[in-house]
Parts: sequence; structure tokens; C-alpha cells
Amino acid sequence: MRGENLEGPGVRDRPGKERRELPAPLGKVERRRKPGRTDEQRHQLEIRILPASQRAPPPERSQLWTEHTRHPTLLVGLVMERDALYARIDARVDAMVQGGALEEVRAAHAAVASETARKALGFAELLAGDVETMKRHTRSYARRQLTWMRKLAGVHVLDVTGREAADVAGELLTLLALQPRADRSA
Repeated sequence: MRGENLEGPGVRDRPGKERRELPAPLGKVERRRKPGRTDEQRHQLEIRILPASQRAPPPERSQLWTEHTRHPTLLVGLVMERDALYARIDARVDAMVQGGALEEVRAAHAAVASETARKALGFAELLAGDVETMKRHTRSYARRQLTWMRKLAGVHVLDVTGREAADVAGELLTLLALQPRADRSA
């Protein structure tokens, strides 16, 4: 066996195929021969992922959700009391089911929906006719979103429990007016 380390974006060689980029760094690549095969079939690459301690550090970390952004950004998180949120989730799921979501999921399943569509929150639950499980999974997803949002740097959290939409919009406009504006002359 012959091994070589890839640095940066890796390239895969396959007989009769175009060279194509692989995510970097993938680690050690080994070629091995399989008995009883033609020369074309003998060359097969096996990619071994390096342990985390041996991987190169990632390039710069994403700046998408940090306080320092390229352009002035207003990041607002809307929250409400948990019981009120769960009641709204349950009502929304009921409205979706009454609006034909179950039939839509069945039609998508019959039309061989993509794997991505099948991963959508509620697809499997509705396909199984289990609306209560869909509500529970949606509430769990909302909890994860709230946990994630609390960790965001620079987020303005607005409690919308019992508030009218116009009142919330007014507060958002006030926050927006206080934001520094980007230089648009450049």
C-alpha cells in the first residue's frame, strides 16, 4: 500500500472519471489493489479522516453571527412566554392539518419527495398520521431555537407576549432608527 497526505483541497483520481475536488483536509489517502480485477478497477482510493488533533485548523471562523459584521446589522429575537408559545405552536399545527398539510405530505410521498423534503419538520409525523408527535417535535425545535438565540452576541430580545403586532413593529422601528447606517457613498 502506498499512502500520501493531502494538503488543502484534495483531488480524487478515478479511471474514466473527471478529477473532482474533495473537501479539505481529508487526511490520508491509500491506494490498494483488489485481487482478480482489471487494472482499471484495481485503483481505488480509500480516504481516512485524520483525528481532530492532526487536522489543520479551520480557516477564519464565520463572522455571520458575531457582533462584528461587515455592515451594520440589527439582530432581533422575538420571544414570548413558553405556555403562550406552545399554545400558538399547537394551534398552528392544527390549522396546517385542517388546511390540507396531511394530504400535501401524502402527495409528496407518492411523488417520491426528495430526501431533503422528507427531513422537513413534521413530514414523517404527518405521513404516519401522528399530529401530537408533530406538535411535540415542533415545541422541541422551538426550545432549541431559543437556546441558540440566547447565545447570539448583540441580539436584541423583544418579548411579544400579549402585545399587538403594531406595537412590536413600532419598537422594531425605534431600534432600527438607533442603528448606525452603512456608508452608501462607496
